[in-house]
Amino acid sequence: MGAVRQGDSVSRPARDSTTIAGSSSRQDKPSASSLRRHIQRFPQASVLVIGDLILDHYVWGRVTRISPEAPVPVVHVESESVRLGGAANVFNNILALGGKADLCGMIGADEAGRLLLKELGTKRAGRGGIVTDTDRPTIKKSRVIAHNQQVVRYDVERKGEIKPQLQKRILRYVESRLRELTCLVVSDYAKGVVTAGIMADLVRLAALRKVPVIVDPKVEHFGFYKGVTVITPNHLEATQAAGLHGEGDQTIQEAGETIRQRLGCQSVLITRGEKGMSLFEGHNEAWHIPAQARQVYDVTGAGDTVVGTLALALSAGASMREAATLANHAAGIVVGMVGTATVTTKQLSEALGD
Repeated sequence: MGAVRQGDSVSRPARDSTTIAGSSSRQDKPSASSLRRHIQRFPQASVLVIGDLILDHYVWGRVTRISPEAPVPVVHVESESVRLGGAANVFNNILALGGKADLCGMIGADEAGRLLLKELGTKRAGRGGIVTDTDRPTIKKSRVIAHNQQVVRYDVERKGEIKPQLQKRILRYVESRLRELTCLVVSDYAKGVVTAGIMADLVRLAALRKVPVIVDPKVEHFGFYKGVTVITPNHLEATQAAGLHGEGDQTIQEAGETIRQRLGCQSVLITRGEKGMSLFEGHNEAWHIPAQARQVYDVTGAGDTVVGTLALALSAGASMREAATLANHAAGIVVGMVGTATVTTKQLSEALGD
């Protein structure tokens, strides 16, 4: 998702999806009934998520004073919890919405890796797609939360491409699963799992089986994503990748068209925070979807919710516009929660209104 400040109200009056710079009419807005039919087909989807696995660690507490040692708050810890983050959160979102999912990525031979596998628990039948690197740690992001506000975050990670033999193991696993998949999702946090070689092979293998490939990107890897089905940058990533500045409609229009043409992908879905989303397809068409959130508390993992919902919707036979509309509603729900969160089919169906 694009940058959204905590506590910003982004409610908008009820209205149809509109377009920017030369696109289709309001009559193209998907109906709630057709969107609900796609949601009902989510259990038929089988999605494989590939990317950087992250353990999200939360320290929950309260602040009553400032430290005498430095001008920082003293947090009295009341509880701790861990949640699935990164590609694992995309996987978790797909399961929460009723789809079938599997996961490829890397962990370290450490306590954080064991905790991540424990969180996955019975959600996975096997662990063939998760490889272990004994020379690097499991990625762990620790957030200290007091009174529903993040006080500080500290990360444990080591960036850089994973070992060639681990890349080969991941690709072999993907190839073994392709026959039963309806979609591939690449969740790239630029930590080392997603490489130029892996992306080229994924696009080639998916094309042979006509399996759509959705990418949640990082700017430094944009050159890796040629030939994917849809890419979902936020507005900052999109403008940076296109070499532009600003976030007005005209700039976003130019960024979307430039990215789509450079990568040769079918669609570009730019998430714009409180300004909603903009979808770019063929013939320089741009379609704008207003934001749905009433109150934004935390944007952590919202991009994961977007790609997970897109994957399920496309697997269920939705058009790209229908899939983007469902993803927009799902994102509007998840940013109203604190911490890494997921959306259920009941919540998504209710968010569609009448």
